[in-house]
Amino acid sequence: MTEVVHPPESVYNLIPKEEVKVEKPPRYMSKFRTTVVQEKKSNKDLMRTMGPAKAEMPSPEKYLRKHSKEPKLPESELHMAGNTHTLRKPDVPKRMDNPTMGIHTTKNFVKTNALANVMAVPKKVQPTSADTKNGDKQVLENSGLVPKYIKRKDFGEIPEYLQQRKEDALRAQEEYDNYVKEQLQQRAMKQLSDAERQAILEGLKKNWEELHRQYQGLSVVTDTISKKSHKQRLDFEMKQLESDINLFERFKTFYVAN
Repeated sequence: MTEVVHPPESVYNLIPKEEVKVEKPPRYMSKFRTTVVQEKKSNKDLMRTMGPAKAEMPSPEKYLRKHSKEPKLPESELHMAGNTHTLRKPDVPKRMDNPTMGIHTTKNFVKTNALANVMAVPKKVQPTSADTKNGDKQVLENSGLVPKYIKRKDFGEIPEYLQQRKEDALRAQEEYDNYVKEQLQQRAMKQLSDAERQAILEGLKKNWEELHRQYQGLSVVTDTISKKSHKQRLDFEMKQLESDINLFERFKTFYVAN
């Protein structure tokens, strides 16, 4: 059995001591956490397609020629008076030749080389693109991925055929509007003068008198279908003429379409 060990009796042990809780320091949080999360989200959906983005294939006219990738030595040529002369280095001095003596210079080569390196323009890196998983590269300028078309002088301008099409459309619309105006003018209402109205009224009365004369000449007995239809037709035409005569006598102004 384990023995229970009691603390030694003391006056100072009568008052219970407060338990001291050890506070842990706050967890470390990197200041680049938000940047890393944003980069991860932005690069997450770049390749979510059916394979990598397709690049434009090279032109069949620019095929690989024989010995085109072999290194070539630089050729130093001097063009004088239309003729080409190859520069040649001076001959190696012979064994019996004496060296040039007594040449002195005050040029500080250390300072000159330092200034040349400070003022030298850094070499521009030729942009390339890797198109395989093995790191095979090709010049980006000739790959078709560089938008060279935006450097053209006529970039952003409306093509001539679109301007011509717009002018043709405006001309056709103008011709159609003129045709509509002419048709409206031709179909405009014309007001009858008093003499024309009176002449039409007299003509209607003459027509009514002629029909009335034919109606008076009908036989008293209408026992056939032809006689009945002829009488009905005369009645209808006389009533129509009476309504027209009444209309022309009531109103003084009339409009007639051309």
